[in-house]
Amino acid sequence: MSEAEAPIARSDLSTRFVMGVVMVAVACLAIYIGGWVFRFLVLAGAAVMLLEWTDMHRVPRIWGYVGGLFLALSLLVVSEMLFPADMMDAAIGAASFVPAWTGFGVVLGLALLLGMLARRTTMVGGYLYIAIPAFALLAVNWAWFGLTFWMMLVTWATDIFAYFAGRSIGGPKLAPRISPNKTWAGLAGGFVGAAVVGALAASFFDIGAPFLYIGGLMALIAQAGDLYESWLKRRAGVKDSGTSLPGHGGALDRLDGLLPVVLATFLILVGGLWTG
Repeated sequence: MSEAEAPIARSDLSTRFVMGVVMVAVACLAIYIGGWVFRFLVLAGAAVMLLEWTDMHRVPRIWGYVGGLFLALSLLVVSEMLFPADMMDAAIGAASFVPAWTGFGVVLGLALLLGMLARRTTMVGGYLYIAIPAFALLAVNWAWFGLTFWMMLVTWATDIFAYFAGRSIGGPKLAPRISPNKTWAGLAGGFVGAAVVGALAASFFDIGAPFLYIGGLMALIAQAGDLYESWLKRRAGVKDSGTSLPGHGGALDRLDGLLPVVLATFLILVGGLWTG
């Protein structure tokens, strides 16, 4: 979420709105279809984010492309071995996600290999930052596509309500040294909006506890991910992570809040806290 509360020109706002609708439509369609369509979309998003990470850290792009091949290996091949797209447990529980730890081990190994090949430790961190949540997302979606919709809706609600609350209310800055346009009002707006949308989405998909009650908590986690990416950009001296999404910056700018939300959701599932 790149400076979501910054003033935006009318023409830029129109571009932002149209692009936002297209992104939401594509994501919803892929989630609904599921299977390999969803997995290829996740791979595409992860690959673009890794290229943006490579550019931000001034690493030769060739290593971003190599990292993309490694992502394909972990997100397509390994995920299919551990979580077959056409097969799932009759009863999803904490034990259903145990194979994911093997997948994370593969991701760690590929991250270390990428770092050694590129001779850049930053590529290790970037690969883990992107690939672990991406793999966790595939595991969560394999369990139940309603959970994926819930995560997306909560993250989108956080972004939208934070933007409008920050613009209309203003007030004290949340973290002026990291992201000078974000306000406490925006944080509160995102919290309330995600809490309401999360509860409605959990009821609609019949997901149950604890997802019925934790939309607001996930909003805080999403905003923390947003601030972390803002800090990364400030260190790199760039305004946006990339230019792949007109009106929105790069893929990392749009998905920075979703990455930690996916991890938090996965931990709830693997911890056996889902009663749905």
